[in-house]
Amino acid sequence: MSYSIKEVSERFNISPYTLRYYEKEELLPPIHRTDNGVRLYSEVDLEWLQLICCMRATGMSISYIKKYVDLCHLGEDTIPERHQIILKQKEIIENEIKKYKDFLKVVNKKIKYYGKFKNM
Repeated sequence: MSYSIKEVSERFNISPYTLRYYEKEELLPPIHRTDNGVRLYSEVDLEWLQLICCMRATGMSISYIKKYVDLCHLGEDTIPERHQIILKQKEIIENEIKKYKDFLKVVNKKIKYYGKFKNM
């Protein structure tokens, strides 16, 4: 199955400009185009895009994502280095989750406090 840039843009909630930028920066594999130059994204392209969006959402820079993608293209010899990159990103995500859990505790404490005044 193939998807238009509009469909992919809506699916991942990113602009067509961003998709073209990711392609230009070679974060995505070369996107197939029709004879008229219309981009058609494959399932494999969407899998790459999902990973890129995940990494971006968790704070990874474009240059670091590019490094990861380049390592992927170099083959299996780079698996240990790619594994370390993903482990580091996991650690960053876990730290963010902990931070937001702490924020949630503070908010819940305030909700409990204000709940005492419901019947006033």
